[in-house]
Amino acid sequence: MPTNSETWLQFLFRRKTLIFAAFTIACIFVHLLLRFVFRQHESVFNVPLFACLFLGGVPMVFELLQKLFKLEFGSDLLGGISIITSVILGEYLAGAIIVLMLSGGQALEQYAIRNASSVLAALAKRVPSIAHRKADGRIADVALADLKIGDTLLIYPHEITPVDAVVVEGTGRMDESFLTGEPFEIEKTVGSNVISGAINGESVLGVRAIRLPADSRYARIMQVMNDSQSTRPQMRRLGDKLGAIYTPIALLMAIAAWAFSGDAVRFLSVLVIATPCPLLIAIPVAIIGSISLCARHAIIVKNAVALENISTCRTAIFDKTGTLTYGQPTLTEQLPAPSIDATTTLQLVSSLERYSKHPLARAILAAAEAQSIKPLDCTSVSESPGQGLSGMVAGKHVTITSRKYVVSKQVAGFENLPPNAGGLECAVVIDDVYAGVLRFRDAPRAESKSFISHLKPMHRFNRVMIVSGDREGEVAYLAKQVGVSEVFADKTPEEKLAIVRSETARAPTLYVGDGINDAPAMMAATVGMAIGQNSDVTAEAAGVVILDNQLGKVDVFMHISRRMRTIALQCAIGGMLLSVVGMVLAAMGYISPVNGAIMQEGIDVLAVLNALRAAWPPKVLSDA
Repeated sequence: MPTNSETWLQFLFRRKTLIFAAFTIACIFVHLLLRFVFRQHESVFNVPLFACLFLGGVPMVFELLQKLFKLEFGSDLLGGISIITSVILGEYLAGAIIVLMLSGGQALEQYAIRNASSVLAALAKRVPSIAHRKADGRIADVALADLKIGDTLLIYPHEITPVDAVVVEGTGRMDESFLTGEPFEIEKTVGSNVISGAINGESVLGVRAIRLPADSRYARIMQVMNDSQSTRPQMRRLGDKLGAIYTPIALLMAIAAWAFSGDAVRFLSVLVIATPCPLLIAIPVAIIGSISLCARHAIIVKNAVALENISTCRTAIFDKTGTLTYGQPTLTEQLPAPSIDATTTLQLVSSLERYSKHPLARAILAAAEAQSIKPLDCTSVSESPGQGLSGMVAGKHVTITSRKYVVSKQVAGFENLPPNAGGLECAVVIDDVYAGVLRFRDAPRAESKSFISHLKPMHRFNRVMIVSGDREGEVAYLAKQVGVSEVFADKTPEEKLAIVRSETARAPTLYVGDGINDAPAMMAATVGMAIGQNSDVTAEAAGVVILDNQLGKVDVFMHISRRMRTIALQCAIGGMLLSVVGMVLAAMGYISPVNGAIMQEGIDVLAVLNALRAAWPPKVLSDA
């Protein structure tokens, strides 16, 4: 049925190959009834075939001729030539069967391939069309294009924030997981920054716009996604690769049969048998069967091309948090400065961290809760890039920042900083005096090291990289633990995209991530995979989604892909060899065009039955 955003005409156009296939079956059925049951004249029983060839065959032939003029010898080109020849020679039933072969194969293939526009649709549906502007004590709904920097806006409960802004009135919570990938809400109070696309909680918040809608973070992500989709690598399908070899050979055999016999019907007979339906139908069936097998293992294949191309990937690129780690850092060590009470420091820090979106905030809050530490009231909360989170807590000015900031600003007592141990940490400054360091660990997944180490010997990856938005020390610490030597840290989504594009230009790439900041890079990679379900947008951008948050399922997907290629090649090469035998017999005059079409259908059945094996679960699907 049509979606809410499309008309019936658009729906029919989107399903045109399936409609052509069903229409062709109906035409052939009516033809057979008129010819053999009602015994009508040829001028009557051929009418359904004329309709089939005109409505279904002509558009198909036109598309195939365009390929011929471009010297693209794809797997379906023989079918187009056969349709034209069958009409010229009056073999209308053979022509209709060929239309059925081609339209049926295309319908199966399109069913298996994800519609790339769903990525942008998932983003676009989050963008509000209006904003509630407050001016001179009145509230008016205005279009986003009419907003200006400095406008005061009201964000009602459960609404989406239209622009990047700062809270000027009220307190509440917001869900920013679409960007951070962290599935929890962030406390907001006066002075807190809010980002476009964040979903408001239960309270009304007054905010002041600090960027125009077109310049806000969400709009920039949409633009990056759009750019990424427009430059996505175009992959040649497996059937076309084989067809590029098979098609010229079949044409030469058909021409030779005609030339030596002087009988044009032999030319058609050879081409009908040569129509490579094992390429057109069996391969999509193998793909669909493999997609079904993936689903049984909690792996959703949204782009069938990923199944074909994962085995060609030679560079593996991973995000860090939530991909190679569990994405759940815990406070493991508290190192207070001399004469500073650790419990008091944790109370001040946890009170302030209620208003932070940083992943470490949850770890600090959990540690405070475990010690039954009650939060204190905060005011003047702000979070500036490069400076950290700061605010007034119980009359004290508290700043939660980095080691680099404490040293660069020569904060009083900075000489008491402990040696850098790598990993995750934050420094605490109270009333402009260094108060201590909190250290965290985001544990790598239990399978991360073994999974990384097996990629080169078992799956022929030449390079393994980590590209992360986290700090360099954190990423380097994790990379050493899991055995990765190539590391890129402190990267924005735009920088991640640039790195993946550069690597993909050198060799096919696999990108595995879990947050929306990974989405553009996923789309630019040869194969993009999302771990978990933290973001609907990430799931749309990825070609493959691992639902149950396990790296081992990436290995399962690689094995299913390898098995699918093996079965598909069996179907394709076996079907082509049988077709060659039939082509020789047709060239010698032993097979007519209609009999050739029936023979080809028999070959198709064998190929499809073999292709169905792809859906059967094998005993082993992992190297673990």
